[in-house]
Amino acid sequence: MKASRIAAAGAAAGITVLALSAPAFAHVSVQPEGEAAKGGYAVVDFKVPNERDDASTTKLEVNFPTDHPLASVMPEPVPGWKIEVTKSKLDKPLEMHGEKISEAVTKVTWTADGDGIEAGFFQKFPVSVGTLPEDTDQLVFKALQTYSNKEVVRWIEVPQKGQEEPDNPAPVLELSAASEDGHHGSSGDEASDAESAENASAETAADSGSADGTDTTARVLGVVGIVVGAAGVAYGVLAGRRRTDA
Repeated sequence: MKASRIAAAGAAAGITVLALSAPAFAHVSVQPEGEAAKGGYAVVDFKVPNERDDASTTKLEVNFPTDHPLASVMPEPVPGWKIEVTKSKLDKPLEMHGEKISEAVTKVTWTADGDGIEAGFFQKFPVSVGTLPEDTDQLVFKALQTYSNKEVVRWIEVPQKGQEEPDNPAPVLELSAASEDGHHGSSGDEASDAESAENASAETAADSGSADGTDTTARVLGVVGIVVGAAGVAYGVLAGRRRTDA
């Protein structure tokens, strides 16, 4: 009886933990492919899980930040989904590659051609974005997820540091520090590697020359030893004959 009660209590606790933790990993989120550095470009994935057992996700709307507008937003085609990019006029024009841009993407909408994201599955929606702002540590993308039963879940609550995660958190992209040397560091590393390779080759050649010199010296000494040994034997034979003749 005690064992049965313990097992039942453990199962109930496990179900409770799963129920409480489900919202933590079931919301729409955004993550970079690699790194999202300030002042640079990045490919980010909006990950959309299907939370319903009786409906599929048929539409995703992602609103791009207007406080830090992005001059370049290019969605990657996703099979089975139509993509609509919405642009709006900017209060303050952006400058990109020496040109002023008066409008920027404020929303991207993906609409399923077929069943969409079915129960038990998720879908990634990649987007190339840039240039990333240098005066903030994160970008907030408010998203709307629509199901086949017309239900709409609004992922628009901005998480606050030091507080519990809201029920419907908005996707937040964390930005990393800008690279100080950019690609110059890579070139410097290649030059350093080349120099190291040359030094290694020189050391190898020196070692090879040293080894060849040692081998030659050993051979000469060996020949000299043989000659000296033969001379010693001949001297001994001659000395023996002289004694016999005497």
